[in-house]
Amino acid sequence: MKPFRTLALATMLGLITLNTQAANILVVLSDSDHLDLKDGKVFPTGFYLNELMQPVKRMLDAGHQITFATPDGKAPTLDKSSDDKMYFNNDDAALQVHRALLQKLQLTSSSQSPVISLARAEQMGYDRFDALYVPGGHAPMQDLLTDKALGKVLKAFHAKNKPTALVCHGPVALLSTLPDAATFTQQLASKGHASLQAGWIYSGYRMTVISNAEEEKAKALLNGGEMKFYPQTALEQAGGKFSSNKEPFTPHVVTDRELITGQNPASANGVADEILKRLN
Repeated sequence: MKPFRTLALATMLGLITLNTQAANILVVLSDSDHLDLKDGKVFPTGFYLNELMQPVKRMLDAGHQITFATPDGKAPTLDKSSDDKMYFNNDDAALQVHRALLQKLQLTSSSQSPVISLARAEQMGYDRFDALYVPGGHAPMQDLLTDKALGKVLKAFHAKNKPTALVCHGPVALLSTLPDAATFTQQLASKGHASLQAGWIYSGYRMTVISNAEEEKAKALLNGGEMKFYPQTALEQAGGKFSSNKEPFTPHVVTDRELITGQNPASANGVADEILKRLN
């Protein structure tokens, strides 16, 4: 083969390798295994199986790497009510595949979990991560919405326009980037409304989250309890432009700039589609 043709082929192969290089996705989950409700009631919860594992499986199958993190580096908790084939289109085989992958990854193991803390992720350097994903379940309502370490991660991704994806209750974590998320959420819990805070990086973004209507329909899950506030209300009062599906619990995905949000468990695969599209 002539030298220039050898060089051209080597360059082309190099470009192919570069274009198919695996991305590293930072998946952030809650540390919490419960949600504090009104009147001192407590609701056992965690992450939803399909909301975590459907996108994770899709990303791993595409050859990407995943780093799992929680605020304090504690193993996350599976919401047992989500371990159900209804969240996998009533396909028991699909449920078993995703359940087996969760067990293989050992995410929920108190001794073997690969989860790191968000402080460790910062030490490693945010630049090593190409996308961010936050699944739902009620747990993000307990800690992620006010977590300062997560706020730093989100701001770093926002500044560099990196894909930032969240689903169901997950988008409430965007509140962590408010100038004073603790005061904002305290006002919501005590008064039902909160003062608008200037300087929120997602102000004016189109986004979705589990809707107030869907929360009302799913209220029975709380066993007679009541949430302190709904995430739709919180994001709207913070300055987000809420978008909803027409039929409750049908898939709905919204993209705006770097932000990808899914409304409910049925939206997890659609969110995965958008993440993978951005990483190609």
